[in-house]
Amino acid sequence: MTTTSPTAPGDRRTVAWVVALCAAALVFDGYDLVVYGTVVPVLLGDPSQLGTITPAAAGRLGSYALVGVLVGALAAGAVADRIGRRRVVLVNIVWFSVGMGVTATTHSVATFGIGRFLTGIGVGALVATVGALVAEFAPAGQRNRYNALVYSGVPAGGVLAALVALVLDDVTGWRGLFWVGALPLVVLFPLALLKLPESPKWLAERGRPRAAAERVGFAALASRRYGPATLLLGTMSFAGLLLTYGLNTWLPEIMGQNGYGKDWALTFLLVLNGGAIVGGLLASTAADRLGARSVVATTFLMATAALLLLPLGLPAGAVVLAVAVAGIGTIGTQVLVYGLVSNYYPTSARGAGVAWCAGFGRLGGILGPVIGGALVGAGLGGGTAFRIFAAVAVAGAVVTLLVPRSRAEEESAPVPGGQGDLVVART
Repeated sequence: MTTTSPTAPGDRRTVAWVVALCAAALVFDGYDLVVYGTVVPVLLGDPSQLGTITPAAAGRLGSYALVGVLVGALAAGAVADRIGRRRVVLVNIVWFSVGMGVTATTHSVATFGIGRFLTGIGVGALVATVGALVAEFAPAGQRNRYNALVYSGVPAGGVLAALVALVLDDVTGWRGLFWVGALPLVVLFPLALLKLPESPKWLAERGRPRAAAERVGFAALASRRYGPATLLLGTMSFAGLLLTYGLNTWLPEIMGQNGYGKDWALTFLLVLNGGAIVGGLLASTAADRLGARSVVATTFLMATAALLLLPLGLPAGAVVLAVAVAGIGTIGTQVLVYGLVSNYYPTSARGAGVAWCAGFGRLGGILGPVIGGALVGAGLGGGTAFRIFAAVAVAGAVVTLLVPRSRAEEESAPVPGGQGDLVVART
């Protein structure tokens, strides 16, 4: 194994391919998340599409993909620390692409739900794996920023879904929107097959003799050293994903009930996810300098303030600004959570650690759309949903501040006055 400067041209190209391919894969995670929110009004209003769907049923349908994400994330965590990151990423680019195509061909509520579940398995495995892969290529002291670049693919996918819906919905219908989500099979998988390398740190770890008592993967997460922190990190992700999925699924419908037309509702999705991209990248730079915990707690509190303002009947400009801040504090916060988790565990447990947070967090993602659907179906209005989401954001901030610092974080911190090294394994 050799240590080289992160500025070496060959190493820069390798890192650039890793970041670009992983971010592109997560763009379609975000696309899948938001495209469902864009078609909910159509499915609710036109029984000829899939049959009669109530708001509560729509909330459950939104959660089926998240159950799949939970399954996929935990499955990836069980194998990625043992068989490598690259294989898991390649298999699941194909998997979720096929799942999106299957969803586009369905004609009943039951088969639509099955398609959403299958898609979620592939998405969950990708979300759980790319964080570990990128963390093991990123220079020390810049890992929050690199993770933010990659996980910003999720809100970027949300922006893409809203734009595609605005442009193509009247042309292709909702089925065409799901076919767009199947494109990675032909445009992303071939590039990943050629250009995505295996993690050098994982390759080095695989060849290292282990002590009999040394734990790998999920077993390490349950150890005395990491057990309490694992529960807290999972709870942070639970809160972040409850907010992310709850808002992305129900924001168009809630704002529509408040008098905003379809185009306005989709514009709010653009603002929500656009705010998350810009704010998440800025916050990640602060996290590398100030520490991820304090920044994550701050963005959770930003979400609290924005969500409490949204039901107050503000002028349109102020509502747009509040939605952007809500995007930073919800989706943007979850981007930062993945960065924190990716740097928290050692290489032998990093894949399992990210998978745990992606998987357990999806329980919050499942609950978010269900809460929104139940409240809308009961006629309680969006204000109640926003206040409940604000309370979740406060809880997320408190839990974040309780997470203890880990040895892996200390080892990955930047050296004062230095730029950090990139370790590259030569095999």
